[in-house]
Amino acid sequence: MGPTGGNGRRGLVADINVTPLVDVMLVLLIIFMVTAPMMTEGIEVNLPATTTKALRQHEQPVLVSIDKDGTLSLGKVKVDLSLLKQQLEGLSEEKKKEPVYLQADKDVPYGRVVETMAVVKRAGFEKLGMVTRPDDNTAK
Repeated sequence: MGPTGGNGRRGLVADINVTPLVDVMLVLLIIFMVTAPMMTEGIEVNLPATTTKALRQHEQPVLVSIDKDGTLSLGKVKVDLSLLKQQLEGLSEEKKKEPVYLQADKDVPYGRVVETMAVVKRAGFEKLGMVTRPDDNTAK
């Protein structure tokens, strides 16, 4: 039945019991499988970073602007929310994989900015960046 000594008694078994290890790993796997989709939802916002330099780009990015009066512009063309959505949906699938940059005046109400961000997301864009200007005090 098991290892026996010269006198018929059982000796010690030096095997590792992996059942508790497998149980813990399965629980961790389930936790990660449940929480991973939650980590990707929400509105992605690149917070203003004041100590970085601007990135060089070869192509002109898609730029959505909101001036202090709340007027929307796609590039240099003034649009309203419904026209903005139509214009963004009309872009190619390759262009939709690139980020859209949102440039909003600091006096624009937060609700207007979030509403615009939602329109950009509904148009099929995954990446949305915020345009900021460097703080003069930290640029030295």
